[in-house]
Amino acid sequence: MKKQIAQQLLSIGAVELRPNDPFTWASGVKSPIYCDNRLTMSYPTVRKAIADGLAETIRREYPDAQVIAGTATAGIPHAAWVAERLDLPMVYVRSKPKGHGQSNLIEGKIEPGQKAVVIEDLISKGGSQALQDAGFEVAGIAAIFTYGLPQAQQAIQEAGFTFHTLTDFPALVEQARESGAIAAEDLPMLSEWHEKLKAGALTS
Repeated sequence: MKKQIAQQLLSIGAVELRPNDPFTWASGVKSPIYCDNRLTMSYPTVRKAIADGLAETIRREYPDAQVIAGTATAGIPHAAWVAERLDLPMVYVRSKPKGHGQSNLIEGKIEPGQKAVVIEDLISKGGSQALQDAGFEVAGIAAIFTYGLPQAQQAIQEAGFTFHTLTDFPALVEQARESGAIAAEDLPMLSEWHEKLKAGALTS
């Protein structure tokens, strides 16, 4: 599944690899890869494969899940499709509390003690931490993609969560090589960049 999802992300441009013309992330870091999983909403075949993969992951890894929680904004549509497949309630977690009304951070109905699986586009613990801080039980995180950063993995583990993703950076690079999306001579540079990213050695 990792290679299948990676190929689909590459085919619609949700992930772009530009080893010789790097992107600039919001942090200022120069990166040969840019991931925008919001594009998957516009491609029914791709979004269906992602929803099927996430639903299967939850059935396998979190069979006692009672609620599906999407993170704002990119995780929300995928959470809705997954919740429909699993016939489970859905909530979503705002990036910050609403500035009026009840000032909700979590929208939808979830009861204390219910086990929630958080859906993200890129792996992080933001929505999971918000649910936990609000007194809800987080069974784990299911996401589309991860860069495999030790810092993120450690933070999630220290918070007491587990996570599973449909694809990752190594699978994506390998699929890009096989499909001709990148040249073989660019592989060492991508590998070196990824190692520096994992080591926290990249700066703006």
